[in-house]
Amino acid sequence: MKVVAVGGGTGLSTLLRGLKNYPCEITAVVTITDEGGSSGILREELNVPPPGDIRNNLVALANSENILGALFNYRFKDGSLSGHTVGNIILAALTKLTGSFAEAVANACDILAIKGRVLPVSLKMARLLAVFEDGKRIIGETNIVEYAKKSNKKISELALEESVEINPDVQKALLESDAIIFGPGSLYTSVIANLVVDGFAKNVKEARAVKIYVSNIMTQPGETNGYTLSEHVKEVERYIDSKLDYIIHSFPPNNPEVLQKYELKGSHAVSVDLEDERLILGHFSSIVYEDDYRIRHDPILLSEVIYKLLSTKAEKNFSGETVIKQSEVTA
Repeated sequence: MKVVAVGGGTGLSTLLRGLKNYPCEITAVVTITDEGGSSGILREELNVPPPGDIRNNLVALANSENILGALFNYRFKDGSLSGHTVGNIILAALTKLTGSFAEAVANACDILAIKGRVLPVSLKMARLLAVFEDGKRIIGETNIVEYAKKSNKKISELALEESVEINPDVQKALLESDAIIFGPGSLYTSVIANLVVDGFAKNVKEARAVKIYVSNIMTQPGETNGYTLSEHVKEVERYIDSKLDYIIHSFPPNNPEVLQKYELKGSHAVSVDLEDERLILGHFSSIVYEDDYRIRHDPILLSEVIYKLLSTKAEKNFSGETVIKQSEVTA
């Protein structure tokens, strides 16, 4: 079973950590528009595509997240390298050595012995451009999020400042896939940031794959303030210009203390306002400690429901096309 997972940072890597334990051929397609932190600095100073999201997903797909995985994710806390991760520096160095970001990523895949592939959505660098409901045009991922937080305005349209073409390997993966999974992750800056690359939506429409969207659990200040589940779905379908086959949504853990912390930051559980046979609801989340307690999708629970959906509900018709029996799907 060939599965293409589309996204950006921590959300996509969470899915991959679970999905790699199942017998499927995984291709992770990762955005190239990140401008924050170490990635933004390396992008600006070395003129290389931002490596941070790629690094996260490489480590997530490593057969064993042992010392090499820990090394790639190690972040310096002192000196001139403060804020940089080793993996970001290695990817930047490999890009300079090989002259190709795609080749650098391929070499990193070999170093970490990952299960599957990680591909940048395009072979060229790009910056996001957002048009807000007040008509304001903002360029750059960091600037977009900051303006959204400050103005409390919604994004009306997302595009790239200058168009870039889809990575040919991504195009091939989409067309050959049995399933395409969008998310989880920031709706605009992680998921839709891939969909606005030239040729992406066209290839999704042409693919015979089952199309699945994994919704965010919580709204994201500066990006999806007050968005309901149907609004998340509507935006994904608008940018792929086609209908999703399944929508997976998880309720947050019932932990009032953690939920209250989210509410103080303006983040709330995404409200379910859909009654749709495509919808799969359940408790596929957990609380993890990062710099604070965070609500995240649980890698095992999320991948289990996806793999069960794809494997036990799929049949091959006479043309070889994968067909999912809608009537058999249960939450």
